Amino acid sequence: MQTYVALLYSIILGEGRRVVMSELKAMAEGLGLKNPRTLVATGNLVFEAGATDIARLEQRLETAFEKTFGRHVDIIVRTAEDWLKLAAGNPFPSDSAAAGDRVAVRVMRKPAPVESVAALQAYAAEDEKMLPSGGDIWVVFSRESPTSRLLAAMNHKRLGIGTSRNWNTVRKLAEMVRE
Repeated sequence: MQTYVALLYSIILGEGRRVVMSELKAMAEGLGLKNPRTLVATGNLVFEAGATDIARLEQRLETAFEKTFGRHVDIIVRTAEDWLKLAAGNPFPSDSAAAGDRVAVRVMRKPAPVESVAALQAYAAEDEKMLPSGGDIWVVFSRESPTSRLLAAMNHKRLGIGTSRNWNTVRKLAEMVRE
């Protein structure tokens, strides 16, 4: 058995989109996934399953989600080993220690296009930092502005399928896969 992390894209944005985590766990159990557990109510699922193709696993989860909840949601899956590498590769450790909610990573299904990542710099505020790493994109968001043009620019249309998690969530998911 191998441990996996599944990240659901934007399940709580907008009215009528909320997903109860106990129902998400039940869906995972219905797929035969072992020991499913969630972290906060934003679509983070950790589970065990036999080693399998990640794309197939994502497709199975997305199909089950649509059948269970009546709408499509993109789901990005990483092995525990890949998740731990992602967490260990945080290029902004001091910023993360100071404000874990201001540091985030956009976890991509396929590596973000290099030219699209470079174009994102035009949207970054003076006090924001961005660094691609292993196909994902790490960002330190502005401490001055409550909204970020950079966050809005990091969308599916520009970068492809992905979803963002702040450092606090990344760290807690890493702790969960070590258990």
